[in-house]
Amino acid sequence: MYKKVLAAVNEHLNSEVSARYALHLAKQAKARIIFCAIAENGLSGKAFQDAEEAVKRLARAAQEAGVEADCVLRTGDPLEQIIKVVATEKIELVFAATRHEDVQKRFYAHTMARQLSLRLSCSVALVRVVHLGRVQPKTILVPLKARMGHIAERAFFTALMAGAFGSRIHLFHTTKPMMRFFHGEVHLTPVEWEARLSADISLFVDLLDRYDISHEKKLIPGIAERTITIEAAAKRHDLIIMGASERSLLNSLLRGSPVERVLRETTCDLIILRPRQ
Repeated sequence: MYKKVLAAVNEHLNSEVSARYALHLAKQAKARIIFCAIAENGLSGKAFQDAEEAVKRLARAAQEAGVEADCVLRTGDPLEQIIKVVATEKIELVFAATRHEDVQKRFYAHTMARQLSLRLSCSVALVRVVHLGRVQPKTILVPLKARMGHIAERAFFTALMAGAFGSRIHLFHTTKPMMRFFHGEVHLTPVEWEARLSADISLFVDLLDRYDISHEKKLIPGIAERTITIEAAAKRHDLIIMGASERSLLNSLLRGSPVERVLRETTCDLIILRPRQ
């Protein structure tokens, strides 16, 4: 599904960490990776030099990992230049790190992360880096909604990430409060779990099974975004993979987004996937 992957790199260390996630996925997918750094108008020479050095380090890492890699260095508007590279190189997946202001401001304000999700024709993985230097997730938390789109790609992406690191997947679905809510977590038997799954979640689980990816399943009542961050912190997960919000832009501006809240409060690295395939 992914033959060409692009990793956007800038002068900040979190973008290099994001690119290393992309490199691991590219190796697992046997894909070619392009490391792309754009010198934005007004960017200092020192900042672009830092980005260029990061691209060189990543290229060496790709060579050592046996992954085919190219480097693209350009000047101009980062968003417009990335759009051109995606079209020219027929990129299928872009990795980009969320910037500091993406976390401080409303996620759906005019941030680079939001614009990449909206305007790129390919799939986009936005990476919120919390732990610099830790790109070896042992456990990955995957929150699932009852209704999901692009299920095949979501499952494929999750399987690639788990396979790249030998990670264990923890599937997590927040339900409406149950009768035993005040007794804490409700541990269901396999039969009870299957009875509560939506068709979309069942398909996602079935696809993971086909990829032979080890996973655990849990249902917890509560508010989705709050429960996700609590679960990640309590169980010390290393990475969260979740889909981008499919709410309308108007609803997102007025009410916020579950993804936005997790983005702000996550205690571990977070990948927000906007699938297009």
